Amino acid sequence: MTTVDIDAKIPNNVDLAGDRRLQRALESWQPKFIQWWRDLGPVAFKENPVYLRTAIDVGREGWAHFDHVSMPDYRWGIFLAEPDADRKVAFGDHKGDHVWQEVPGEHRADLQRLIVVQGDTEPASVEQQRDLCLTAPSLYDLRNLFQVNVEEGRHLWAMVYLLHRYFGRQGRDEADEMLERHSGDPDHPRILGAFNEPTPDWLSFFLFTYFTDRDGKFQLASLRESAFDPLSRTCDFMLKEEAHHMFVGATGVARVVQRSVELMKAHDTDDIRPYGGIDIATLQKYLNFHYSVSLDLFGAETSTNAANYFAAGLKGRFQEEKRDDDHILRDLYRFVPEVTDDGIGTREVTQLAALNETLRDDYTVDCQKGLDRWNRLLADVDLELTLPHGGFHRAVGTFAGRAVSPDGRLLADDEWAASVDEWLPTDGDREHVESLMVGVDQPGQMAGWVAPPASGIHQQPVDYDYVKVT
Repeated sequence: MTTVDIDAKIPNNVDLAGDRRLQRALESWQPKFIQWWRDLGPVAFKENPVYLRTAIDVGREGWAHFDHVSMPDYRWGIFLAEPDADRKVAFGDHKGDHVWQEVPGEHRADLQRLIVVQGDTEPASVEQQRDLCLTAPSLYDLRNLFQVNVEEGRHLWAMVYLLHRYFGRQGRDEADEMLERHSGDPDHPRILGAFNEPTPDWLSFFLFTYFTDRDGKFQLASLRESAFDPLSRTCDFMLKEEAHHMFVGATGVARVVQRSVELMKAHDTDDIRPYGGIDIATLQKYLNFHYSVSLDLFGAETSTNAANYFAAGLKGRFQEEKRDDDHILRDLYRFVPEVTDDGIGTREVTQLAALNETLRDDYTVDCQKGLDRWNRLLADVDLELTLPHGGFHRAVGTFAGRAVSPDGRLLADDEWAASVDEWLPTDGDREHVESLMVGVDQPGQMAGWVAPPASGIHQQPVDYDYVKVT
């Protein structure tokens, strides 16, 4: 069992006190992080007490503490899941070997890159969402936004610890650079495209936390399989916190759908804009955008890098050990999409080469589960939401630059131009959604475009004072 030093300047269960050089390095990085938070974290409520969950342990029970805390005083810490002394590598060329506790020299650059890319997404989402606190539909939602934000900050700490502990001077430099890149900055943008897109309204936030944070779930789950055990244990605990982020998205969209159905029934029309609602056609357009942008995060259909990471034991598949194959994949094949001027087809490649596409397929299946739940709410009004075709609105891989309709037809450029306003949010759609974004700051009150949640947080009532605004 690891020991949690909860009272340390940096709460941790990695024995920072036993490595004074590392401790000093991280304590010198801490003020830079706090300054970044003050500069680019939430624009308001910086000192207000918020009912937040703080990690205090890594066990199954009692791992988190709930209380009102000012966000700059939040106890960001470093937590790795409990080690398994018998853990073996489950895939690739090192399958069956003992996992690594230190970084093998030949894999140093690749592991560092994987950690940096993952770490860069964490502060990026905080930056993308920093203005949303001004227009929260309820104090319940405002608290959930802040919970997501502080946990993304803790996930940054998780990756920064690995960089400092295992990658020396280069790792420390990379940790600093993660505070120097900023979402949407024309000169120093975040590494991945989806994390440079603005999140200007709460509908976008709910869809971001459903789709883009779900990509994070699959990336973290793949890194959890890593033969580099500290990375695996770090991601294992991060996934425990990440589940709440996806819950915010799944229930947030469900509450939008529920309220839209209520307004459609009350006014006997699908056009509920005049009544302060978000019509399902607009919701579908926003869904199309966020899903397609998130698909690009998985990369091209075939990838030499992904194949090399797998073979080396650096990054596995989602739920690797539950898969019924040889976990080597060199002689196993599958089909991946391919677009030519003749249309959309497939080509056969090794499963090793197609790891990105396999992870994207798993992600799509998981995304559909949410749509199935939302569509049960829509059944009474004979409408449904759908995931667009995997080639729609793509900027990475075989579909990049191709005009593909949501139902999977390859279009000429003029056909795309004639119909794109039916498939992606227009300026008018965004103006309407923006017009609904008026902050609600009284306990128990709710904006008119979203239904109340079914229950409160941590056994508190929905009308609890989740953020003390006065």
